[in-house]
Amino acid sequence: MHITNAPKDYVCPICVALSGVENNDTLMHQTDIFYKDDLVTGFINSFSLGGVAGNALVIPNEHYEHIYELPAAYGHRVFEVLQQTAIAMKQAYKCDGITTLQCNEPAGWQHAFHYHHHVMQRYTDDDFMRKMLDKAVVSQEEKAHYAEKLKSALGNVLSNSRRVA
Repeated sequence: MHITNAPKDYVCPICVALSGVENNDTLMHQTDIFYKDDLVTGFINSFSLGGVAGNALVIPNEHYEHIYELPAAYGHRVFEVLQQTAIAMKQAYKCDGITTLQCNEPAGWQHAFHYHHHVMQRYTDDDFMRKMLDKAVVSQEEKAHYAEKLKSALGNVLSNSRRVA
């Protein structure tokens, strides 16, 4: 199913960032990345959603606009890394819960036209839903701090999952 909502001449900021370019169009820095393999990348979001900085995104390394065209191999890998990221986030951030969010098309709240899945740490009584419309930009230094914290915890999660498998 090929549907596109990207404007004509759209330059995907996620693809630009994945190529290693750092600029104001992407807001993503290489220090934001906490995980990368052949299929997917995990990085710290440039925006604090719901007033929570340090939330993460898991994306396919190839450009797919939305879930309708995402190949199953990428979807499976996104989910695996998403699950491991959620477990690592619980450890790294000592949060009370996790919310995941994946949006498709503008009516579905998609704002960047590259498939991406949010992983957000939650705390009891954090008033998250009321604050969800707050999209404050998070500094590069703060994102790098969260990426390092999550990278370390994810390393522990991956080590433990290999021992169990």
